[in-house]
Amino acid sequence: MEYARRARRGRQYDDGLMAAAAPLDDAAGLSEAEGAARLQRDGPNALDEARRRSLLRLLLQVLSEPMFLLLVACGGIYLLLGDRGEALMLLGFVALVMAMTLFQQRRTENALASLRQLASPTAQVTRGGVVRTIAARELVCGDLVLVAEGSRVPADVRLIDAANVTVDESMLTGEAMMVMKAAGAQGAGEANATHLFAGTLLVQGTARGIVIATGARSALGRIGASLAAISTGPTAIEKETRSVVLRVALVGLVLAALLALLYWYLRGDWLRALLTGLTFAMAVLPEELPVVLTIFLGLGAWRLAREHVLARRIPAIELLGATTLLCVDKTGTLTTNRMALRALWSEAAFYDAAAAGDAALPDALHEVLEFAVLASHRRAFDPMESAIGAAGQRLLARSDHLHPDWTLLADYPLSKQLLAMARVWQAGGAGEKIIAVKGAPEAIIDLCHLDAARADAIGAQVARMAGQGLRVLGVARALCADAVLPPHQHAFDYTFLGLIALEDPLRADVPAAIAQCRQAGIRVVMITGDHPATARSIAAQAGLVGPLEQPLRVVSGAELAAMDAAALALRLADTSIFCRVQPAQKLQLVRAFHAARQVVAMTGDGVNDAPALKAADIGVAMGARGTDVAREAAALILLNDGFGSLVTAVDHGRRVFANLRKAIVFVVAAHVPIVGLSFIPVLAGWQILLMPVHVLFLQLVIDPACSLVFEAEPSEPGAMQVAPRAARARLFDWPLLWRGLWQGTGLLLALVGVNIAGHALGEPDGAIRATSFVALTVANLGLIYANRSFSQASWGGGAPRNRMFTCIALAASSLLALILGLPALRLFFSFTLPSLTLAAIGAAAVIVSMLWFEAVKAWWRRRTTVVKWPRSAALDQGRP
Repeated sequence: MEYARRARRGRQYDDGLMAAAAPLDDAAGLSEAEGAARLQRDGPNALDEARRRSLLRLLLQVLSEPMFLLLVACGGIYLLLGDRGEALMLLGFVALVMAMTLFQQRRTENALASLRQLASPTAQVTRGGVVRTIAARELVCGDLVLVAEGSRVPADVRLIDAANVTVDESMLTGEAMMVMKAAGAQGAGEANATHLFAGTLLVQGTARGIVIATGARSALGRIGASLAAISTGPTAIEKETRSVVLRVALVGLVLAALLALLYWYLRGDWLRALLTGLTFAMAVLPEELPVVLTIFLGLGAWRLAREHVLARRIPAIELLGATTLLCVDKTGTLTTNRMALRALWSEAAFYDAAAAGDAALPDALHEVLEFAVLASHRRAFDPMESAIGAAGQRLLARSDHLHPDWTLLADYPLSKQLLAMARVWQAGGAGEKIIAVKGAPEAIIDLCHLDAARADAIGAQVARMAGQGLRVLGVARALCADAVLPPHQHAFDYTFLGLIALEDPLRADVPAAIAQCRQAGIRVVMITGDHPATARSIAAQAGLVGPLEQPLRVVSGAELAAMDAAALALRLADTSIFCRVQPAQKLQLVRAFHAARQVVAMTGDGVNDAPALKAADIGVAMGARGTDVAREAAALILLNDGFGSLVTAVDHGRRVFANLRKAIVFVVAAHVPIVGLSFIPVLAGWQILLMPVHVLFLQLVIDPACSLVFEAEPSEPGAMQVAPRAARARLFDWPLLWRGLWQGTGLLLALVGVNIAGHALGEPDGAIRATSFVALTVANLGLIYANRSFSQASWGGGAPRNRMFTCIALAASSLLALILGLPALRLFFSFTLPSLTLAAIGAAAVIVSMLWFEAVKAWWRRRTTVVKWPRSAALDQGRP
């Protein structure tokens, strides 16, 4: 099937080339019948979109998780044993978590579907001699297509007619400079000049051409198809969690079987032995760990969505916290992708829009801006002309320098021979004609016939502006009293007026966001298809610096192509700007940074960014201006295109990882007394202390609740002023596990003391069981509270309020009161009311346990030093 599809696409491309080469005698285009036949044979002019996941597919993906399989299996065992109450409680919780996961995944799918509607896929074609508008997906090779200013090119087109055509190809190349196109015979090195490419924007002129490639065979489609060769897998945390769950589950099941055999051997009661083994298995099986991970990532995605960040692959949220390197595209990511006036210059005055603020434009520059506006289209699609028009409306408002009543008589379009365009106006009903011209400064200097000294002075000013990454145009005017206009612009007697400089301005939130990245130890590297001077200027405005505060160093795409892997590895350490790079080189750079043991986040919005977005550890696409291909390849999507939202997402990622570790400490500590109280009574000859219903209560009420509490905890103070965690940092490391084991062991000893005291006082088994259970539940709440922060004491008053903890503590306390207060529930839990003495001993055990939790936390805090990271992280530090 794949071979047939490739053969079909190859045939389609050949048909397009033959159609482009064939003469058009009547310019009638294809017939409707031929168009329909080719559409049936070659397929629609559309990229292979990622198939939207159905509700059933999402449900099957959720059910395939080991955590859900384990919980469903436990529920099934309870049903087989006849314990419907426990089974319904367990399966009810499974349904709740599953519903939450499905809701989040479905929400993401719906958001992506909405983003796809931003495109307007239509095209004008000539079919059977009639010009009509059709859906762009119905275009076929050989169609005669017409494109006008402001239109997206619907397919790859070979030009046969072109009038004053310039194109914005930044979504393919990453370069914001407009590209001129012309019809002509296809020759060596001329393909780009005579072709329009799918997805690019015609900003000026009109064009007619023959479609030579559609869908996946187009330039845009070939980049999108390259994504299929880039595979992504589960994150390290997902792999580690699954591994830990499987290992602990296997060990737990073996120990549960041994305990059941031991009970049967010592007491001869096989039914009680089975119940004891089942209780132990429930206590040991780590089903909470995948639950905690699922809840954390699901709620993390929800929180990020409120910050206008859509998590397309939810596990990427946690991985953000380990990011050491951020590769950013310039156009549309650091900049607004909209041109704006930056400066005006004449030989008498200078105006800098960035420094002027609300100051008025000097009178000496009014004429420069006036004639720049007159030399532009009133209804402009070219971003530079749009910026000139907007500046004129803002800076010349309520003046006599705007002329909405003037009549346009003619214009002289831009050409390869003369990079300047002139427009001829008539003021009123008669009088001299007024000519306004703008264009490349050297072309304007030539038109004005300036002497060498004056031309050199203007050229020096142009060089200074261009060195700042600005697009510089010259402006001139002329008068003409002749009734008939001359055939070319050189016939006019021009007066040089000045220069106008434009830029694609930096996003307002970028400098602060990059400064935060540096504080967080995240190195920022710019990868762009733009000119080196423009890239340097934007980098300087953004506050981008080299590693270890070195000067900015630049590598061009040509230099990159000449490097082997070893040379590139050496240059990565001290290069902060890669310019004039091709799409394949962006992917090459991401892989090279991976080889340098960096955790790479990549931002972008164009089709040219998509392969690198998918290959990066975390691909981040722009939502509003980004292309569908980029959004499909990315793990995260910035819905508001705000670069600052990415820093917020990094903070979320660090918070998720830190809070996951807090939750794991709790889970480990909470399991120690449950396991101990399941095992010790067997060895001590006591009655079974914890029954399945007790373990189920603890795991379904306390453990999931702890996930919600820890997930709601804000970031620790200074979380964004420390270095990223090592890429190989484990979620389940021994220091963390030992902390949980120490806390849990202290609680277990306190509860064993309660049991010993209860037996010494002659209390009935039901009273001892009730006291131990209540003490264990309340102590677990204290354990949650103690571990909310690793950096400060719980009673210090510095920790912010956590409403989720308050709600859960009240809910758990209310349930305990109901269980002890209602005889039916007491019977269900095999409880009897304890004496006041035993109740006081239980309360003392809780207090001692909470003091122990704080003591362990304080001891560990003294052993741990947090290293501040005030500078950008360097590649050559060799952190894993």
